[in-house]
Amino acid sequence: MSLTDATTKVSIILTTYNGSKYIVETIESVRSQTYQNWELIIIDDGSKDNTCKIITAIEDKRIRLYEAGRIGINGKVKNIGLAKASGDLVAFIDHDDLWAPTKIQKQVEVLCQYPEAGFSLTGGYNFKKPGEPFEYFYKERQGIKYDNFFISFFQSEVAGFTQALLFRKECIVIAGVFKETGSFSDADFIIDLAHHFKGVIIYEPLLYRRLHDVNYNQSNWEKNNYEGIAIIQTYKKELPSKIVSNYLFRLYINFGEQYLQQANSSKAINKFLMAWKYRPLSIIPLRKTGKAILHYFKS
Repeated sequence: MSLTDATTKVSIILTTYNGSKYIVETIESVRSQTYQNWELIIIDDGSKDNTCKIITAIEDKRIRLYEAGRIGINGKVKNIGLAKASGDLVAFIDHDDLWAPTKIQKQVEVLCQYPEAGFSLTGGYNFKKPGEPFEYFYKERQGIKYDNFFISFFQSEVAGFTQALLFRKECIVIAGVFKETGSFSDADFIIDLAHHFKGVIIYEPLLYRRLHDVNYNQSNWEKNNYEGIAIIQTYKKELPSKIVSNYLFRLYINFGEQYLQQANSSKAINKFLMAWKYRPLSIIPLRKTGKAILHYFKS
């Protein structure tokens, strides 16, 4: 597909559940885009607050609301939005996140510049208070990179947030849509794109990802770690063995650290020993196991 600046339509999919606190701010960050040829498809996942009333009060013909009823499965809700998208390019935004005004414009431009690229990702940062970043996705803050990023995902070199993504809709014919089981479907979807297509990363921070108690809790991180293990098993045969070992080593170390933060020393020890299995010459798992044992006897 050949793209032309300004004439190419972008479908932006926003999924929401009880998003009344932040959704106006998010929608305004879409409406403030310098690139204006877009449609905003909002899929409400059975909100019990006044989210839908807030959305319908916004007068903009480019905004379409669909009330899906309570589904509660991230991938399935996003797939409803994909089925309704009429644009050649597709982007996603969560109801509590924000975009820089030039986010879509710059991504459309790089996909015009690199016609073989199936997708683009941008840099960004996490925040709790608007305008106060505390964690950037990349060390680089400027420049672009065009490459095959499939292996890079498993080396922790690519931030896999759908809110940073813009992709050619035609790619889903080959890469497929979101998996409708598990909460890790966002990362799965982007890795599937990278498995089949080259991409472009714009390192400039153009996504501002809000963190708060609702989207960062114990049940999420525990489930995500297990699903991260499932992802590497899916692609294990297509990756160098060293990449697989290093990925699992890092994952189990982080998993153990998170259990330790929750004062669950026994599970932390289990994960540190699992990490040691993948890098038996490393003393890091043994040091962390010792730390967990000390923590256990102190508690």
